[in-house]
Amino acid sequence: MSAPPPPPPAAVTLLAAPGRLRTTVATALRHAGVALAPRGALAVAAGDSVQDALRAGRAGPAGPHLVIANTVRPEGTRTALRAGVLVILSRDEATPARLRAAVCSAHHGEGRMSHDTLVRVLAGAGRDLPPPDSPLTARQTAVLALVAEGQGNAAIARALCCSEHTVKNVLYDLMARLQVRNRSHAVARAVRSGLI
Repeated sequence: MSAPPPPPPAAVTLLAAPGRLRTTVATALRHAGVALAPRGALAVAAGDSVQDALRAGRAGPAGPHLVIANTVRPEGTRTALRAGVLVILSRDEATPARLRAAVCSAHHGEGRMSHDTLVRVLAGAGRDLPPPDSPLTARQTAVLALVAEGQGNAAIARALCCSEHTVKNVLYDLMARLQVRNRSHAVARAVRSGLI
């Protein structure tokens, strides 16, 4: 029997124009167990389009970490990624379970968007995205540090508030980025490079 998922790591501030979308997103966040606060650790912006959500996000002290929009188009998605948005969801995707996972991802500095949106963005303008500053994301570094401590996938998933499937995907991606063959090789390369 699997343990219940841990609570989301932080309260969020919802930035959206008053109306039906704001109410819908606030209700979905509450059903996901995510607390709303005037000065939350994360900012969630909502709007009819990604651009509208970004405009609503400008009302906060920092740009939004997570965007929820009725319409998600590649050009708006590219603009959001350049602005530092980590998670982009269409309103239809914003189920309580996905919102909970999205808040956890944003808290850990990980990006998240639907496969269809990602494919359209990469097909149209992958070359416009800025290169990463580090070879590993914050989540990849956290997973690799736990691997170095001898933790298995289940323990890592519990520690980072994600699924074992996510841990496997993160490990696969970080091994590709580091160009290593297995977990031990990844730890050795990361230690030698000063990544962990």
